[in-house]
Amino acid sequence: MIDLKLFLALVSFYFVMFATPGPNNAMLTTSGLKFGFKKTLPHLVGIPTGHIVQIAIVCLAVGKISQPFPIILLILKYLCSIYLLYLGYKMIGSFSEYNKDSARPLKLYEASLFQFVNPKAWSIASMVASGFFPYEEKLFVGVIFVSFTAAFVCFPSICLWALFGSSLRLLIKNVKIKRIIEYLLAFLLLITAIFIVIN
Repeated sequence: MIDLKLFLALVSFYFVMFATPGPNNAMLTTSGLKFGFKKTLPHLVGIPTGHIVQIAIVCLAVGKISQPFPIILLILKYLCSIYLLYLGYKMIGSFSEYNKDSARPLKLYEASLFQFVNPKAWSIASMVASGFFPYEEKLFVGVIFVSFTAAFVCFPSICLWALFGSSLRLLIKNVKIKRIIEYLLAFLLLITAIFIVIN
């Protein structure tokens, strides 16, 4: 039987980790700002979908592999940072082009796959496997518990960022203000990428 204290501790941990700034939330704010909340929904659903698979994999095996081979996490750090730099580059001038055919929010599968190059997501999964996994339970029960609790907490936590971006979108009418926000968000993605590499 899974302890209620463990469940509440896991929920608290997930909320802090999912609601705080990171690559996912930076991308959701940008998507909400460019496309609105409704069009960002596949992105929002894709993140917890990817997390479920990722946490399950870590709890089953990857956590043990990444400890003797820390190069794996290092490679993920650099891949994520490069992707964030690319997003920052694409951010410049993007608000004036959001209605073009080439501009679109991330699809569900793209957001899910991004979790596998997101070092914060790997850190969350590793910490859950080492600190919150109920090893006294059957392996399958434990994996279901930590994975689906993640999905339960993740979605409402990250929705706040997409709603924030969507709210900003309603306020932005001036072209100069749009330009300033484009550069500001691109700069924040750059800072996030640097922070990931140095930590």
